[in-house]
Amino acid sequence: MSSLAAGRRARRAVIEVQDVERVYRLGEDVQVRALAGVSLRIAPGEFVAIMGSSGSGKSTLMHILGCLDAPTAGRYLLDGVDARDIAEDDLADLRNRKIGFVFQSFNLVARTTAVANVELPLAYAGLRRRERRARATAALAAVGMEDRLNHLPSELSGGQQQRAAVARAIVTDPAIVLADEPTGNLDSRSTDEILGVFARLNAEGRTVVLITHESDVAARARRVVRLGDGRVLSDDATGAREEAA
Repeated sequence: MSSLAAGRRARRAVIEVQDVERVYRLGEDVQVRALAGVSLRIAPGEFVAIMGSSGSGKSTLMHILGCLDAPTAGRYLLDGVDARDIAEDDLADLRNRKIGFVFQSFNLVARTTAVANVELPLAYAGLRRRERRARATAALAAVGMEDRLNHLPSELSGGQQQRAAVARAIVTDPAIVLADEPTGNLDSRSTDEILGVFARLNAEGRTVVLITHESDVAARARRVVRLGDGRVLSDDATGAREEAA
């Protein structure tokens, strides 16, 4: 075991998946096993890419990590707490506080400005308008969008829309950012910009988990976990390769 992998095991896990299975039932006699015994530990402050082709189980795993879905079998511990033991109302609050989500399709409200889109999680949390606006403005500035506060999504490029989506994900100051194919709809320049944003968020101490099917995108992470047929095929830390080189 590399020194980096040993150190990762020694630290507490902010995300821990233990023998997780997820089976979907399609009718009475048809079952689809999306995850088939996945185990994974992610320490605070890691930048991990979960990579796999379509049908590998990577998006299903992300939904479980984000508490948007529950395992059929196995355990998922978020910051040491079994997600099964958290009441649904508390789970929704925990998602809003602890996890920021970024999706391929941006999911911005079309007729709402960038800053108002970023404010939405704070509105759900009950913050007053002045504080919402100040925090949303700061989040947009953090991703280089301070000059696009009052633009509608239709007035932004794809890369700018995704940066606004990242700002919305971090406006609640979450410890974890989960990104599902966040560069899938972007050109190469915008992809590079967004991956640079994730690298900066990670450098600030956030745990970043990036779901992708693209090897060049995964290579920007410090650790790459490859899935296939619902199982972990490999778990490779780029830092370990650099140490060994």
